[in-house]
Amino acid sequence: MDNRYSAFDRSTDRSGSKDNSKSAVGLKPTAISRPAFRIKPAVVLLVTLLITALMLQGCASEKLQNGGTELQEPQGQLQGYDADGPDITGQPEGTVPDSGNGPDPGSDAEGESGMDSADGKGEQGNGDPANGNEREPIDLDAVKPNEAGRIMVVMFHRFVEKYEKGDKEYTMTFDAFRKLLETLYTSGYRLISLNDYLNGHIDVPAGCIPMVFTFDDGTAGQFSFIEEDGQLKVNPDSAVAIMEEFNRLHPDFGLKGTFFVNLGNETFGKTGTLQQRLQYLIDRGFEIGNHTYSHINLKTEAKTAEIIQKEVGGNQKRMYELVPGYAFTALALPYGAPSKNLMEYVIKGEYEGVGYENKAIMEVGWDPAQSPFSVKFDPLSTHRVRSPGIEPVEFDLEWWLKNMKRSNEFVSDGDPDTVTVPEAYADLVDQERLGGRKLVIY
Repeated sequence: MDNRYSAFDRSTDRSGSKDNSKSAVGLKPTAISRPAFRIKPAVVLLVTLLITALMLQGCASEKLQNGGTELQEPQGQLQGYDADGPDITGQPEGTVPDSGNGPDPGSDAEGESGMDSADGKGEQGNGDPANGNEREPIDLDAVKPNEAGRIMVVMFHRFVEKYEKGDKEYTMTFDAFRKLLETLYTSGYRLISLNDYLNGHIDVPAGCIPMVFTFDDGTAGQFSFIEEDGQLKVNPDSAVAIMEEFNRLHPDFGLKGTFFVNLGNETFGKTGTLQQRLQYLIDRGFEIGNHTYSHINLKTEAKTAEIIQKEVGGNQKRMYELVPGYAFTALALPYGAPSKNLMEYVIKGEYEGVGYENKAIMEVGWDPAQSPFSVKFDPLSTHRVRSPGIEPVEFDLEWWLKNMKRSNEFVSDGDPDTVTVPEAYADLVDQERLGGRKLVIY
């Protein structure tokens, strides 16, 4: 095995219906009294065109002027990945899932791709052909889509009502989480699932920035049940309850996330059965991922292939017992520590007749992940950004929100069937990963 993971050893995890088009630009209907004078038709037309243009900008308004910090590109070669393989999904058979890199943006870099592409000058369609509607054009110069940009895969751990003691970097309060969701929403971020990110199925409005939530360790603060009048209910003091409430207020934000669990440890509290807790999350459209059976340190404790397969495969075996047919498709490294020489067994193996294969490996990192259309995309080395903690640290999510240039981020063109990039980013698009999508360069 190569040592592509060694570069990340130093970053170690120490923790054990509003209308979319209106809400995206903050437009609200306003009562207007009857004017005492006649408004010229030309003025009405001008105002109408202005409002329409703003609406078509989607989420582009707030972060458009963000200067931010240049994103430094990590060095390293793209590792092999079967771009033509089947879509990544952990859903049991027969079920239906709920539905950045680049040159210095301030430089004069030119992108000569040599690829077939649409002429991106001017306007691009943006609508919903599935409903029989032609996509309405977007103003590329106003929205500035860049679907070769980076996507933040955020890593959460512990949630508490009030901090009293213990780890500060990986713990956040429920109130801080509520405020974070509001900040992300007003800043134009929209949640997508991890599997949709890995497969390039990114469907958010034009100008919006996709984001992925991941949760490690299956703590009760992330999700748990309480019992009231003999009925199981989601604990209001949990991240899932807060996300569900926020989704009721802002359904266009998305209700997505992947929970990486250790099924040999206590998972999501004790109320209700473990099967009930897992099934609730799956039924709500959340995803479950592998975090090993007992949260073993794969670098220092798993010295043999047998130990690794028992931990990784044993967790999958237990998942099949709890939710038949549900296959993990991604693994988050406990402590952010990869196996030194046996990563091939972390990725794929077998335990007691149960096979497993992780299409993606989540690392504990400090920078945003690559676009799924980038030549540098490597799902077996998926970088994550740690969530804000009680004690802020450099390169946590709040740091990136303040410092990252919008031009470095994946900004959607609003059409999941096209991949739109500025000319300077054209060389960063991997044609083999387009999957039949149309490439637009402007």
